[in-house]
Amino acid sequence: MNPADLPWLRIDSIDLDAQGVGRNSEGKVVFVEGALPGEEVQVQVGRRKNQWEQGAMTAMRRESALRVRPACPHFGLHAGACGGCKMQHLDAAAQVSAKQRVLEDNLLHLAKVQPEQMLRPLHGPTWGYRYRARLSVRYVARKGVVLVGFHERKSRYVADMSVCKVLPPQVSDLLLPLRALIGGMDQRDRLPQVEIAIGQSGAVLVTALVLRHLEPLTAADQVRLRAFAAAHGVQWWLQPKGPETVHLLDSGGPELAYALPEFGVLMPFKPTDFTQVNHAINGTLVGRAVGLLAPRCDERVIDWFCGLGNFSLPLATRAAAVLGIEGSAALVERARQNAARNGLSAKASFAAADLFELTADKLLAHGQADKWLVDPPREGAFALVKALAELRLAPPPGWSPPQRIVYVSCNPGTLARDAGLLVHQAGYRCTAAGAINMFPHTAHVESMAVFELDGSSPQ
Repeated sequence: MNPADLPWLRIDSIDLDAQGVGRNSEGKVVFVEGALPGEEVQVQVGRRKNQWEQGAMTAMRRESALRVRPACPHFGLHAGACGGCKMQHLDAAAQVSAKQRVLEDNLLHLAKVQPEQMLRPLHGPTWGYRYRARLSVRYVARKGVVLVGFHERKSRYVADMSVCKVLPPQVSDLLLPLRALIGGMDQRDRLPQVEIAIGQSGAVLVTALVLRHLEPLTAADQVRLRAFAAAHGVQWWLQPKGPETVHLLDSGGPELAYALPEFGVLMPFKPTDFTQVNHAINGTLVGRAVGLLAPRCDERVIDWFCGLGNFSLPLATRAAAVLGIEGSAALVERARQNAARNGLSAKASFAAADLFELTADKLLAHGQADKWLVDPPREGAFALVKALAELRLAPPPGWSPPQRIVYVSCNPGTLARDAGLLVHQAGYRCTAAGAINMFPHTAHVESMAVFELDGSSPQ
């Protein structure tokens, strides 16, 4: 068919891959890359399935008022475009609304749960917010160039980037110097990755660069790294193998940390530790979670999937006692050290446990708590909520469930799955839920839900 003869399609919504969603004349769902709600477009269909089609926009006759000009020159649908962001063409406030709708839809359609209250979405800076990033490195021998950046859209190739608008300006400014540095190194074809982490040292921001190297660095390469660090004010860490092998190139540099000033807490971390990439939003996120959980000074709280203590330590400034539980014994030890650094060891304790193999008996072994904070990885907390549901159906003598649960999630799908268990099997009400725009311009959705014991036994 001649592209000019294609039918016009109205776009009704947008999905998390930033595809416009409409229905054709047969009622079949059509996903259109680059199209926004309210637009009328012509579509060249590339994939056809029984229930849906997917295609590319070839023409537009009505443009959405929410369409904006992308700030980054590397954003787009064209070959070679950076795949780090998917929503730069959509107004930032509209992105937040879209993510809130995704959360609501997942809870309603997957879990059959409708929160009693939708919380106001949390959002903050939309540019220069990304304090952690993992950049791929590729030496292109036939062109004699090094590429440093995110992958291209739907590709394993590294995008040819000179700037990145979601990185802080001082880090974006390092992209071209890093390309030149690595291009001049002896091991340039054995350096697959540079990880970036920014932390505080007093009032000063410290930029740490973690270089993954597959072979030992030559003495000349180490000299080059030191010269780069001196010229650009950064700190080099080396990673010869797994994350546990990460170490400073030269000892004596300032440590990385982030602050939670509302609670008087300072959190030291290593550049390969999991920390939220958006420090500004993380502070707001922790404040909301602690506020919603509202621990009293006579209550015990369990923080499941506690990590370095991002929630445990702020909770310990409010509750009588906090138990943080994490799967890694090494991470638990780091959390203990952070508690000691903040003078909270008397109120915050930590334990290691496999939270993906949790049973009702293992849950009981951690003791009773008045309230829970749950912050799992993308896989969710299925074993935990399943064990809780089992105990609710047959409670042992003297045991009572937590009265309130605040669940922080980076995956609305697994949050919905676990919410269904909590509401329909464990006897909780979902009293509130809301989205947090931790990663502006991307498809990532951070969210939070509150569950209250409804006072009746589950059936």
